[in-house]
Amino acid sequence: MESHIEKQDGDVLQKSFKEMISTLPKGNSWGFPGDVYQYQGFWFSPPFLQGALLAQQQFQAQPTDIILCSSPRTGAAWLKSLTFSTITRTTYDDSTTPLLSKMPHDVVPYMEFDHIQFSTNRHLGIPLLATHLPYSFLPRSIIDSGCKLIYICRDPKDTFVSLYHIIARYNKSQNTQPIQLDEARFKKASVNLAKDTVLYLKKIAEFMGYPFSSEEQQQNVPENIVKMCSFDNLSGLEVNKTRRHREGYENLRIENNIFFRKGKPGDWKNYLTTKMAQRLDQRTMQKWSSSGLSV
Repeated sequence: MESHIEKQDGDVLQKSFKEMISTLPKGNSWGFPGDVYQYQGFWFSPPFLQGALLAQQQFQAQPTDIILCSSPRTGAAWLKSLTFSTITRTTYDDSTTPLLSKMPHDVVPYMEFDHIQFSTNRHLGIPLLATHLPYSFLPRSIIDSGCKLIYICRDPKDTFVSLYHIIARYNKSQNTQPIQLDEARFKKASVNLAKDTVLYLKKIAEFMGYPFSSEEQQQNVPENIVKMCSFDNLSGLEVNKTRRHREGYENLRIENNIFFRKGKPGDWKNYLTTKMAQRLDQRTMQKWSSSGLSV
């Protein structure tokens, strides 16, 4: 009965959100289907904004939750696979992990779409939840609970190029006119981050409260997780080559393989002119000027 009431309340909220969104300033979605709407200084697609508003109303964080925060195309799938594998390392190994049959975005749910199902993961001892929401949009309970936030970021110019690629590949998968890009160049991009990633993973594991023991480190458990979550391994799995993500959302269905593009840091130099790069840098500095952050 309780879950039925929650669903009913959610349906009523979604209807009111949809009506409110229709009154907002509208703009072009830059390649994806449908329009985007401006709300509190940010542009959102309707499903994303509805999900964000619903999460603000209903999501109740707990101190043990771990929220993975990122902008789109900054490494969320990689971070999800690393953190999930670390937390579940005594439950699964590289032959039984759900990552073999589900893509990282389906293993670690998004707050904007899946926070109601997140309770199931909590009961399984997997307190991971992800979001693309700006900090100012996070539900108040996240701030008040003191739960852990892990933020991954990327050079905005590389993020821009990566987003450009995913739109092109999405349009191609939908049999629409793709944005023309020289894909041969980014397919050649490669970088060996194994050693840095192992150090990075150890710090994340300690921060999450799941540190690797001395015995685990002697057994190369962190190295094995990094290898299992590597681009070459994940992108080669059948689930990430042939299946689709978000089948239940009309404007968000997307081929899993689109999420796997091996981008090299600084690859933006192959696509952006000096003038374009300078303009992006200027915009970045303008946005960050009052944040206290530095490049």
